[in-house]
Amino acid sequence: MRIGVPKEVKVHEYRVGLTPASVREVVAHGHNVLVETNAGERMGLSDDDYVKAGAKIAASAEEVFAGADLIVKVKEPQPKECAMLRDGQTLFTYLHLAPDPKQAKAIMKSGATAIAYETVTSARGGLPLLSPMSEVAGRMAIQAGAHCLEMEQGGRGMLLGGAAGVAPANVVVLGGGVAGVNAARMSIGLEAAVTCIDINIERLYSLDQQFSAALNTIFSTRQAIEDYVLEADLVIGAVLVPGAAAPKLITEALVKEMKRGSVLVDISIDQGGCSETSKPTTHAHPYYVAHGVVHYCVTNMPGAVARTSTFALNNATLPFVLALADKGIAGALRADPHLMAGLNVHEGRITHPAVAEALGVDYVAAATVIGS
Repeated sequence: MRIGVPKEVKVHEYRVGLTPASVREVVAHGHNVLVETNAGERMGLSDDDYVKAGAKIAASAEEVFAGADLIVKVKEPQPKECAMLRDGQTLFTYLHLAPDPKQAKAIMKSGATAIAYETVTSARGGLPLLSPMSEVAGRMAIQAGAHCLEMEQGGRGMLLGGAAGVAPANVVVLGGGVAGVNAARMSIGLEAAVTCIDINIERLYSLDQQFSAALNTIFSTRQAIEDYVLEADLVIGAVLVPGAAAPKLITEALVKEMKRGSVLVDISIDQGGCSETSKPTTHAHPYYVAHGVVHYCVTNMPGAVARTSTFALNNATLPFVLALADKGIAGALRADPHLMAGLNVHEGRITHPAVAEALGVDYVAAATVIGS
C-alpha cells in the first residue's frame, strides 16, 4: 500500500503522523511511504532520517495526497487538505467532526473514507488512540492554567501551591477520565487544593483509592458543579462523550459569577467545549478573557510539545496503521470491531452514531457500508 504523511498545516502544529521509526516498520512490511519535505523538521526529525528509514520525500502536500492510498495525519484536515482528498482514498487522523459540520461535509463530498483516532475503541472500553494525547493535554492544562493565573494574562495573581502561610489555589477538574486524572495528578504535585467531579461513582471510588486525601472526589450534579466552580481559582474542563459534542456543564450565567481573574482551561474544546463561553483558540493566541474569567481553549494543546506528543501517539497508532496497510482498509475494519468503531465517514455517509446525532444527519452503520 502507498502511505502518505503530509506536513501539518494547522496553526502552530508541529506533530507528524509517522516517525522515522514507524516508517521503518511500515516499509519492513512491504509498503511504500511518501513523506512531505520538512514534515518533522521543527522537532528534530529530518528528511534524511525519513530517507534512511525507507521513505521517499515529496516536495509538496499535493504530491503526497495524489500519490497515497492511505493518508496518516495528526490533526483534522484543513479546508485546502479536504480539497485534495479523493474517492477511494482513506484518511486516518483525529477528526472531531461533531462540532465541525464544514469539515464533515467536505470529507463526505470528497468520497474518501475517514477513520478517526478519537473513536477507535479497545477491548477494555477505552479510547487507545485518544488516551496518549489526553494524557499530554491533561498535564499541559495545569501548566497553561498556572501561567494564566499570573497577573499579565489577566489572572488573579496566584501561585497554584501557595506559599508558607498562604493558602494554595483551588483547582476543580470536571471529568475523571485520562485527561482529568493527569490534570489532577499535576495539580496535586504542585500542592494545589484539588477536587475532581465525575458522574461515574465507580471512577470516583477508584480515584479516591488512588489519591486518598490528596484529592477531593465529588459526584457530578448541577448543584455540585455550580458550588465548586464558583469557589475555584482554576477550572479544568475534561469531559468527553466519545464522538459526540461535549456537554455544556458550565453556563454563561455561571461564568459571570466566577471569581474575577479565575481561569478556565477547556480541554474539551476539540468536541465543542464544556462551557457556553468557550471558543476555539490557537497557540498563536491561546487565551482570552470573558466576563472577567481567563479562558484557555487551544484545540491542539499537545502540538506545543510536539516531540513528546508525536512519539506517544505513534506508539498507539502504529499497530493500526500496519493493520490497515497489511489487510487493506475493508479487511482491517472487518477484522477488528474496535478499529471499525473509528470509521466516521465512508462513501459520503456518516458511519458513527454520535457524530451523526451531533451533526443532525442520517447515520449508516459502519459494518453495513463495509460489508461482510
